[in-house]
Order: sequence, then structure tokens, then C-alpha cells
Amino acid sequence: MQIRLSKFLALLCLFAPMLMLADGTRIWEQAKFDDLIKGTTEGAAICSTGGLELAPAFKLISTSPSTYLWSIAADRDGALYAAAGSPARVYRITPDGKSTVIFEPQELQVQALVVDKAGAIFAATNPDGKIYKLEHRNGSPQTTKSEKGSADSSWSSSVFYDPASKYIWDLALDGSGNLYAATGDPGQILRITADGKESIFFNSDEANIRVLALDGQGNLIAGSDGSGLIYRIAPNGGAFVLYSAPKKEITALAIDKDGNIYAAGAGEKHAGAASASFSSPMSISPSASSLGSQGASISGSSSSPTTPVVLGLPLSAAGGSEVYRIAPDGSPARLWSSREDLVYALAFDQQGRLLAGTGNRGHIFAISNADRYTDLLKATASQVTAFAHASGGGLYVSTANLGKVFLLSADSAPEGSYQSDVFDARIFSRWGRAEFRGAGNVELFARSGNVDNPDRNWSAWKKVDWQKDSTVGAPAARFVQWKAVLHAGNPAPRVDSVNINYLPKNVPPEFDDVVVQAGIRYQPLPKAPGIETVQQHFDTPPAPTHDRDSISVRWSAHDDNDDQMVYSVYYRGDGQTRWLLLKDNLTDKFYSFDASLLPDGGYTIKVVASDAPSHSPGEALTAERESARFEVDTTPPQIESLVASPEGAHLHVTFRAVDSFSPIKRAEYSVDAGEWQYVEPVGQISDSKTENYDFRVPAPAETGKPAQPIEKAASPAQIEHVVVVRVYDRYDNMSSAKAVVHGK
Repeated sequence: MQIRLSKFLALLCLFAPMLMLADGTRIWEQAKFDDLIKGTTEGAAICSTGGLELAPAFKLISTSPSTYLWSIAADRDGALYAAAGSPARVYRITPDGKSTVIFEPQELQVQALVVDKAGAIFAATNPDGKIYKLEHRNGSPQTTKSEKGSADSSWSSSVFYDPASKYIWDLALDGSGNLYAATGDPGQILRITADGKESIFFNSDEANIRVLALDGQGNLIAGSDGSGLIYRIAPNGGAFVLYSAPKKEITALAIDKDGNIYAAGAGEKHAGAASASFSSPMSISPSASSLGSQGASISGSSSSPTTPVVLGLPLSAAGGSEVYRIAPDGSPARLWSSREDLVYALAFDQQGRLLAGTGNRGHIFAISNADRYTDLLKATASQVTAFAHASGGGLYVSTANLGKVFLLSADSAPEGSYQSDVFDARIFSRWGRAEFRGAGNVELFARSGNVDNPDRNWSAWKKVDWQKDSTVGAPAARFVQWKAVLHAGNPAPRVDSVNINYLPKNVPPEFDDVVVQAGIRYQPLPKAPGIETVQQHFDTPPAPTHDRDSISVRWSAHDDNDDQMVYSVYYRGDGQTRWLLLKDNLTDKFYSFDASLLPDGGYTIKVVASDAPSHSPGEALTAERESARFEVDTTPPQIESLVASPEGAHLHVTFRAVDSFSPIKRAEYSVDAGEWQYVEPVGQISDSKTENYDFRVPAPAETGKPAQPIEKAASPAQIEHVVVVRVYDRYDNMSSAKAVVHGK
């Protein structure tokens, strides 16, 4: 019993906050990240610690005819170049958004590009692609309008290098003008020096080398697809595995000024692949779990890729993404993870925050440290694929599905807005005051309606007047929504939480079922002293025990207001008009009582539910439900006129069974303590409250030997016999009687 009480008290602590909210005025609170992420932002960012703030200005620069923009790079003059697929092109985009096609290869897409100090562009194509060098014929590119479907003729293109690889995934240029190419099938890194010498710089045993970056010491950092390895490769080609990530593929790299390496991983590893072990979160959440050093020396080896790869980046979010940080001393840590988003690109903004461009929701996250991140903004595209620094400040952002280019400013947007998720009060409700916690110039609006889609004839937005009573002016309805508009200023606008008070219209409880069970008993649940019980939130009663002297009634009821309820149980016999109380003030959804409390007869149970514990006197509502008719029979039948006499070699037995309420179910007899034998009534069918029995059995030669009824008489036995009979009514009440037969 002590264990059951402890469990009950634990459940009470779990449900107590919910029960308190069920009484009178309730509050809809929005403050946590998991709540706010369900809303819609425009120029507003959502912090992982909760709350809203202004996002950086985010401006659309160009919309491309190509579906995918895989890579972008800017030159010294501020022009942006974009590698595209479907169709495969290289676009030149000026800061004012004017776009020109400067290259159209025969391959399916341009996967990567870089711009050297002289303004030449190196572009890699897929599949079975090549590295092309693009140069302006006059040395200084000018924006010209290319003809539809053709490249700008002022640009020349030539095959710079044909690596004979299936895929070219990424390109990097070092300070000496050496060009590095990450390839797939096999997973290699190729180097073409400034004077045109070609060589295999690094040969891995992975299927693909996916991404490249250069650190401050001139080392090449590379990420693989297959085992999720992050390599550091010295200028002389010596390689070292910095980390074996838990994910299969490294999709992005970034290195800060202090030498910290940031890497994004995606995809689940196959069984047997080496990885660190930790649990995957169910939602976006930061983590600073130390993963331990996993460095290992690597020597060149031929690759034998068996894992198939696809063009571009993975478009399935199965397993989500993780971002890792490898400190200058080589120690790794998981910094951030998401089950819903795939990281396609990493970069740093002017504040030094790490930005992660993701799909397939097109979000950009700002990751400040292991404990804080911000859902910064959402692009009007499915995937954020690449970042590039803009000469005038800020970052260029490219996307896929659709192929667009945006400018992410270093400054906050002048205004941002946020629309909350639609709140369903479930019941027609009146809206009270709005409670706001935050800072700066923030306007709050609210609207309501009686369908879950605000576009279907909801009320107009009504501004909450902070100078008056802060009442939500939306009309009473079932659904409500709020909107915050943040205006730039000093102090910076911020929304920490928004609470809306509301009062649902009280509705009566509702019954789903009432069931009466004979021969069953439920034990009451333990109740903590001095605390109102919460059994109404547990619809399943405890396991019943068999008790033929008990009757139990159980019911299922609910209250759309989530009010606490108490129950009363009544009964009424056949032919009666008045309901009689069995038990009141019940909080359990079951009740057991002794069947002997009710005389034999037919009855109906009525259960009345009241929400009085959650309302002021006079405001409570009730509901009632009747059970199906049931019968009570606790009185055993009577055996009358039992006669047993010798008749030749047999015993002749007659008696009558009578029950005051229910039909006789069966009769049995035993001679001289022998086995019980079934006997049919006169007329054979046992269906009446009175049954007559008349049968003959052979007189046993020995005591205890059973006899069988027969039709013909025989010579009488010469010893004494004891005949016992018993009868049962329909409810298994039983009585017995005996007769002694003296032989001649």
C-alpha cells in the first residue's frame, strides 16, 4: 500500500498544475522556443532560451531561372558568381541584382566555384565533370545583357583540368594560388599549382571528399562522405584524422579566427562504422557533450567506394544534422543538433556568430555558443545552400528550390513581426487581459474566430492598448491568435513572453458509458490526506477482483472544460419512480457495493457527474447517465418435498425446486457420497422458477459407487443409502437437501 501511495503522490505532482488551470480563468502562455517555433516570423528571430528579437535585414537580390544554386563567391569589385544546376550555369550578379549568364556547360550542373585574386573563376561541373576557367575577355567585366538561353559572349571559358572523376564536390584556393578539388568515386583531393602542375594531393579510403576549407596555417581541412571523417592535411600532404563524426557525411566546414573548426554532419552511418555514441535529440536543442579525441594517422591509399552518391546535397532530413566544434588542441564537442533540419552551409557573420544554412525548411540559425542559438530567419526557398561575404558588409546567401540570392545584412531589420500559432481553447471563450514581458517598442495585436483557419472569416486584428487595461479586444470565440510587431530603437525590441487570460464558457460534463458488473469488486484508489484526488484523469480503474457477493458500476465521463468532477450513484428498482442514493462525493470513476444491499429484483443504476469543485456555488453544471437494466438475485432456491424410497433394486427420488426470482438453472444428485450427477427436470427444459424432478437410480451395491437413472425397476438393495440433491438458480445461488433410504 505504501508503494501505491508513493506512485499516486508522484502522479499528483504531475497533474496538479493542469488541475489548477481547470478552475475559472486560464492562461495561454507563449515564451518557450518549442512554443514560438510553431508561429510565423517575418524579420523576427526566435531564441533558443525563449523570446523574440529583431532579425538581421534580409533582402532578395536575384531570382535565378535555375532550380539549384550550389555555390557562390564574390570578387573584389563586389560582383557575385553563382554555380547553378537545372539548368547548369554560372551567373554573374551585381550588387543591384542584375544577373548575367556567363557560362553554360554540357554537364548537368555546376557544383562549385572559386574566384582568384585576378578575377578568374574556376567552376567545377558534375557528373563526369571538369574544372573550367572563366575569364573576361577585356580583363574587366562589365554587366551586359545576355541573350535568352545563351551566355554572355564577353566571357571566355576553357577546360582547366579534367580529373577523370565521377564527381567534383568542392574547390578551394590557397594564398599561393594552388587550386584544390574534392572528388568522389574515388574520394581524392587533387591539386593544380599556380604554374599548372597537376597531382593527387590526398588519396582517402572514403567514397567522397565532400567539402574543403583552409585554416590560418595553410592546412587543408576536408570532410568526407562514408565515415564522416574530418581531415587536417598539411601543405606537404601529410594527413591526420581530427575527428570521426557520428554522422555519415560532413556537409559543411567553417574555421574562425581563433582556429576552431566547425563542421556539420548529416546522415546515419551504416552498422560497423566508427562513431562517438550519444543520443539524438527529438527537437532542436544545443549540446556541449564532449566527444573525446579520435585522431589517427592516415596514409595514402586507393579508394574502393561502394556507397552510391547523388548530385548535390542530401534532400532527405532523416536523422537530421549536427554541428561539431574542434578546438585548436584537437578536442571535439557537439555544439548543436536538429532532427528537422539539414545543415548545408556554415559561415560567420560580422558579430562572429556561427551561421548555419539549412533545409528542408530554408532556415538560418545563429549559433552563439553551446548554450544559445537563434532561429534567425526563414528564406523563401527550401534549402539554404551557401554563404559568401559581401564587400559592403553582410553575407550573400544562396538557396535551392528555388534558386535565389539574398543579402543578409549586418544590421537589424527596421521592423519585424511574429504571428503566433493558432490557440484552440476547445470551448467558446471570453478573452481577458494580455500580459507582456519584454522591452523596447513592441506592438501587440490579437484576433479570434470559430474555425481553425484565420483566413476563414476571423475578426480583424485588434491592437492591445498598454495605456489602458491591456484587454484583448477580440470577440469571444473558440480560437485566438496574437501578433507582435517589433520596431527598431533603443532599447532594442524584445519579446520575452506573451500571456492571454481567457475564461471558457462552462459546459456540462458528458458521459461516454456506464457499465454494471455483477460478481466484480474494485478497490478504491489511495487518497493523499488533505489533498483533492485526481483520479478523474485516470480513465482506467484498478484491476478488479472476483467477488460473487459484490456489484460494481464503472463509467467513463469527460468535461470539455477540464473541470474537476465529483459523482453520485443512485439506483431504482423495477416499478419504482424514485431514485435512491447509493453513494455521493465520489472522485473515482467506479464504485463497488454488496449485492445484499438490494433485494432480489431488477434494477437500473444512474450516475450523476458535477463540475462543482471547479466553480462557485450556483455555477456548477451536471450530467447524468443511466445503465442498462440488471438483476440482483442473492437468495438461493428452496428444495421442497424431497422423497427417496426403495423400489425394487432401485431408488426412486422426487422433489420440487422453487426460486422466488429467477428460473432454476440445473439440479444434481449424489448417492452415498458418490460423484455429482446431473438430472433433468420433468419436461426436460429448465426454464421456470419452479421445477419438478422425478427419477430412479440403481441402488448401489457398495457405498460410494455411483448409480445411473433407469426406467425399469429391479430387486431392492438390502442396505441403507443417503441421497443428496442440490439445485442452482440462474445466478448460481445454491441450496441442498438430503434423504435417507432404508433398505428392506
